[in-house]
Amino acid sequence: MATVDETLQQVVRLAVPEAALVGTACVLFLLNTVKGAKRMTAGWLALAGIALATVLHLTNGPFEYVQTVTPLLANAMSAFVRLTALATGALLVLFSWYECDDRRAADYHGCLLTATAGFSLVGAANDLVVLFLALELISIPTYVMLYLPRGNDPRSQEAAVKYFLLSVVSSALALFGFSYLYGIAGTTNIAAMSQLLPRVVSGDAGISVLIAAVLVLAGFGFRITAFPFHFYAPDVYQGGPTGTVAFLSFVPKVAGFVALLKVFAFVGDASPVANDFVKRMILLLWVLAAITMTAGNIMGLLQTNLRRLLAYSSVANAGYMLIGLAVIPTQAYRSGIEPGAVSGGEALLFYLIAYGAMTVGAFAILAYLDSPTRRVETIEDMAGLRETHPWSAFLMGLFMVSLIGLPLTAGFVGKFWLFVAALATPVEAPMRDLFRVLAVIGVLNAAVGAYYYIRVIMAVFLRSSLNAPAPAATGNPVQVTAIACAAVTVLFGVHPGPMLSACARAAAEVATGL
Repeated sequence: MATVDETLQQVVRLAVPEAALVGTACVLFLLNTVKGAKRMTAGWLALAGIALATVLHLTNGPFEYVQTVTPLLANAMSAFVRLTALATGALLVLFSWYECDDRRAADYHGCLLTATAGFSLVGAANDLVVLFLALELISIPTYVMLYLPRGNDPRSQEAAVKYFLLSVVSSALALFGFSYLYGIAGTTNIAAMSQLLPRVVSGDAGISVLIAAVLVLAGFGFRITAFPFHFYAPDVYQGGPTGTVAFLSFVPKVAGFVALLKVFAFVGDASPVANDFVKRMILLLWVLAAITMTAGNIMGLLQTNLRRLLAYSSVANAGYMLIGLAVIPTQAYRSGIEPGAVSGGEALLFYLIAYGAMTVGAFAILAYLDSPTRRVETIEDMAGLRETHPWSAFLMGLFMVSLIGLPLTAGFVGKFWLFVAALATPVEAPMRDLFRVLAVIGVLNAAVGAYYYIRVIMAVFLRSSLNAPAPAATGNPVQVTAIACAAVTVLFGVHPGPMLSACARAAAEVATGL
């Protein structure tokens, strides 16, 4: 058994990639004080920091310690989230290459790398305090990122203030829920908490744990844009800088769902012995999933502004992902996973990656089409795109098709396995019939959502416009982001096996249950 000193040394080693990201961010902040600093230098330095962190991750280890007592873990989930964070960070640096002028670019990329470090730490966190700090390491730089590129624009200022105020409230709710969990379990260690809480939820402490769960769901609901905590999203997506909005559409959502998987890991362990508590949790998640996807799609039908449409699309997709979260506690009743079956956690993680590729890719196309004199805002602005920007039209069509969930795209595979996971609920599980209803609700919502995605496709390919976007500059690095997202969308739609395997390993290491 490792000593305390050895364990702490290995924990410090585990955080070395994140330290490299934060160190590079500090250099970028200093770079901004140098007269004549250029955004080209800031961009390349940010990419160098991400490359260094990637090398440190791949060469770091092995780690041998008692995992239940460490604040950070080195397992499949931490590796999955870290690699996702680093890949996302690199693509967003390219996305935001021209987001700011020379005077602000270094600060922007420094904030982006700091948030990437927080994103990476969420996957490794094994303590409520570390998890909270990692989530705040994502949120705090985001306030600056929302303001820097378009600080003189009143809409950008409004977006930054709204996100700041509501983010503070959500953090307070999550922290309040954490305090309840700590008071009941007597520890902030997530692994230890997952072993202790199943023993008490069937007794008098069950109501207190349920209150804590509601508070944590409310706090994280803001990050995943779940109803009714989504109301900041349309205004922020519309008024915020495109690169930062692309960041917001994906990074907080992944971090929020991974945090939920970790914090609620004890529910699955409690499933066979605490039916009443588990039924309440399942019903809570079931209702949240059904309302979120329905509200998001209904509001999406009413939108003509493309950025607000993508905001409500984010809400609807959070509802689909919540299906996977709701299914996980029922799987503790299954004696074994059938060959070829996909668990709720596996389907959830896969769909997060698929959603990120198609949504960040769509925003990348909008950023590519934007010009200093005109911002692409409405569906009408996309009319005739196939004539003026054929490759952009093709990529936007691909991302919309994936959001609809048509075959041979990652969006189809993700939705398919989420619905299959709901239908494959074990016979012994409580409220099994509700999940069949939830799968039907999901399919109907996917059909409703297809309508407003098809509106975009029709505008791009079937209409002409007298006011099409101006020819975009060639050589813009945002093109690399769009092409990479398209490659992920097609690759995981045609050959999803490797990614599903990686998601399965990551989900299995969170816990045996939710």
